[in-house]
Amino acid sequence: MTSLVRGSQLARLLGHWHALPGRRRNPDYAALAGAVRGLLSDGRLPLGIRLPAERELAEALKVSRTTVTAAYRELRESGHLTSRRGAGSWTTLPGGHRVASTGLWTPLNDLGMIDLGCAALAAPAELIPAARAAADELPRYLGDAGYHPTGLVELREAVARGFTDRGLPTSPDQIMVTSGTQQALDLVLRLTVQAGNGVLMESPTYPNALAALSARRARITTHGLDPAAGWDGELLLGALRQTTPRLAYVIPEFHNPTGHLMPADLRERMVATAHSTGTDLVVDESFVDLPLDGVEMPPPVAMFDRHSRVITIGGMSKPYWGGLRIGWVRASAPTVQRLAALRVGVDMSSPVLDQLVAAQLLDRADTIVPARQAQLATQRDALLTALSEHLPEWRVHPPQGGVTLWAELDGPISSALARAAEEVGVRLAPGPRFGLDGTLERFLRLPYTLPAEDLVDAVKRIATVRYDLDRTPAPGWRKPVVIA
Repeated sequence: MTSLVRGSQLARLLGHWHALPGRRRNPDYAALAGAVRGLLSDGRLPLGIRLPAERELAEALKVSRTTVTAAYRELRESGHLTSRRGAGSWTTLPGGHRVASTGLWTPLNDLGMIDLGCAALAAPAELIPAARAAADELPRYLGDAGYHPTGLVELREAVARGFTDRGLPTSPDQIMVTSGTQQALDLVLRLTVQAGNGVLMESPTYPNALAALSARRARITTHGLDPAAGWDGELLLGALRQTTPRLAYVIPEFHNPTGHLMPADLRERMVATAHSTGTDLVVDESFVDLPLDGVEMPPPVAMFDRHSRVITIGGMSKPYWGGLRIGWVRASAPTVQRLAALRVGVDMSSPVLDQLVAAQLLDRADTIVPARQAQLATQRDALLTALSEHLPEWRVHPPQGGVTLWAELDGPISSALARAAEEVGVRLAPGPRFGLDGTLERFLRLPYTLPAEDLVDAVKRIATVRYDLDRTPAPGWRKPVVIA
């Protein structure tokens, strides 16, 4: 069944769709159509969702109905909208486009695009020898069906050893291997969250976590992170006490997208408060292996857990390679067994060969991870230098680790800037993707996972279109537009 977005909801998502002086060179209907296309291309409006009726959207936006009618017509002509009399209008994928790895819509011929919408590194050189070694190990597993719902024992042992080395004693029975960190989160949500349950999240936060919780029909509340300081401990703990959510999702290590690292004392207080409110904590450790500049890492959140309230998820995507779909859950042994039983009805198990490759890569962690950290530090510094030179009005807090920085712009222009940057070959993830209902228009996530020269080139292109947004054309007669 096609879901529906209401006029008031779409108006919030659209935000400042025609407020920029530089946008005035186009009629309002074209600006509105462009803003809707922007929401579609960055994933905030999904495929197959029914848009509000023209009159309803016009009232929500406080514009004439003819403006909305013309905008819908332009969207139909570009292939972004399909309409049928009596059934309404719903979003569609235009011809010549595909759904990219980030979930964004992208043209098929975008090979020259500098993609800053994806925050992941290319594969390390060690992947090939690891894959060859894994293939040599594969014959040991060919005599059975190949289904291992909790994962291969040697990979679970390697992951458990990683937690133990960080000061958190862990047995293989507390580990379940999944097909990526996203599946780990999905399985945990299937087990713990029912429709209508309250869930507390950071704002901003990981967009796919928002999508997963929306799919579970959770009642989402948020607490905000300061762009420079990170978590406000009293605000976070107060939100837990006031909302008593069923579950809270946090990214304490090099938070996505802000890059902040949660201090040890707040981790301990957060676990204690979650226990008092009956809240399960899902801790996303996707970036835990990527501290930069020798930063000292605090203890894992689960170290403070005495009541099996903390479920930790992580995976290989950020420190190793996203194409290796291996993630994991660390929880109590009974919880792992319940997750495994649930997982059998989803995909049975992760691929055996991929798990063997992951085990080989973890054996090479002492070589791979330091090289990744050095690479990211160099690329981060190049990005920071380019931003200070070409976009000095932006405020950026240098992250201590991870793969992204969170830029505060000089105006609520994030979505408009993303649309303009696409025209000069740069794909961006605007701030509202990381929040609810069109907020965070003053922010932009910028990953530093591409080579330094690409990052510098991208910033130069962004600066060009940023200043173009503020240009107001000279007064003159606009060619009349006939709206039938």
